[in-house]
Amino acid sequence: MFWYHMFFGLVYWTYSQFNRSDSQMYYWYTKTSTNWYDNFHAGTEFVHWLSYPFVKWFGFNYDMMMFLTTWLGFWGFVYFYLFFKENLRFNPKFEGWDAITIFMFLPNMHFWTASLGKGAVIFAGIGFLVYGLSWPIKRIPHIAFGSFLCYMVRPHILFAILIGMGVGFVLGREKVPIYQKYLVVLFAIGMSIYVYEDLIKFLGYDPNNLVDSFEEETALNRGRLVTSGSGVDMGSYSMPMKLFTFWFRPLFVDSPNALGIAISFENALYIYMFSKIVRKDFLTYIKIAPAMVKMSAVVFISISISMTFVMSNLGIIIRQKSQIMYFMLFVVVAFMDWQKTTRIKKRGEIFNRIVEEERKNLELAESTNNN
Repeated sequence: MFWYHMFFGLVYWTYSQFNRSDSQMYYWYTKTSTNWYDNFHAGTEFVHWLSYPFVKWFGFNYDMMMFLTTWLGFWGFVYFYLFFKENLRFNPKFEGWDAITIFMFLPNMHFWTASLGKGAVIFAGIGFLVYGLSWPIKRIPHIAFGSFLCYMVRPHILFAILIGMGVGFVLGREKVPIYQKYLVVLFAIGMSIYVYEDLIKFLGYDPNNLVDSFEEETALNRGRLVTSGSGVDMGSYSMPMKLFTFWFRPLFVDSPNALGIAISFENALYIYMFSKIVRKDFLTYIKIAPAMVKMSAVVFISISISMTFVMSNLGIIIRQKSQIMYFMLFVVVAFMDWQKTTRIKKRGEIFNRIVEEERKNLELAESTNNN
């Protein structure tokens, strides 16, 4: 996986040599900066702050910074892989292939996390964070580092994960001491309150007039994105259609270019995996699901809904959804894992029932012979 991801770093680096890339802007802005601390702000500036020591103190050039950030993005895959593995009992299969391995090698996921920019940093932060949340008491450094990266790049992502974490731990089926659940919820609420105002300002809204500023900014962003090359007018879409567009487009019929056609294969896989949870027993499962599953579901749904209000460009959608699709895939494979466990339990119950009936028949036969 390391070499696969570094290969995509080379692909993105090659792409940036012939096309305009944000990574070039990040590097040259950092190179011309004169004060490290001036860049310590959430958002784009944080990438400059993160790059500053390497560029200004150690003399990293553009190529070196590209592959350094690619390496950071690689750790997001490592920790997502561990997150999947330690929260599942079986290895779910996709046409005979290990599904988790397939998920770890999806090209679009690697392409947008293999360059100097916010994509690689936020993806690594989410990976550290969800891995830490799987065992919060023993992985405080992972939680702290992941939270720091998420907050400094995109505070709303951390906000959603904190809410999902609180919901997951309260409603999860694990037998956690009640005081630990309350501590987790209080921590999530406290952190949410702490980042709320900064989050609203970061997104460009007025904390004192949130509804009007949200509608104004949403309309403005949608207008900007629709006028770009691969825009789609989602203003008149229903909510289900908006979510479908965000999750599964472009498809083969509306792919704007060769890259879109390649991504359509990945989106077809997403549709196939999503179809796995369109079952009546999924509702039964989600009620009794572990905390990590409920957290992932809340994070995926909440971020998806929020992004559909401002995303109207397929190029932006392709890039942004790479941060959260693993949450959806985790819910799906966890459900498949539960289905397999349930089938094994039923087979075991049937087998035990047959054994018990055979034992009773033998006892009855022996009793009859003795008589």
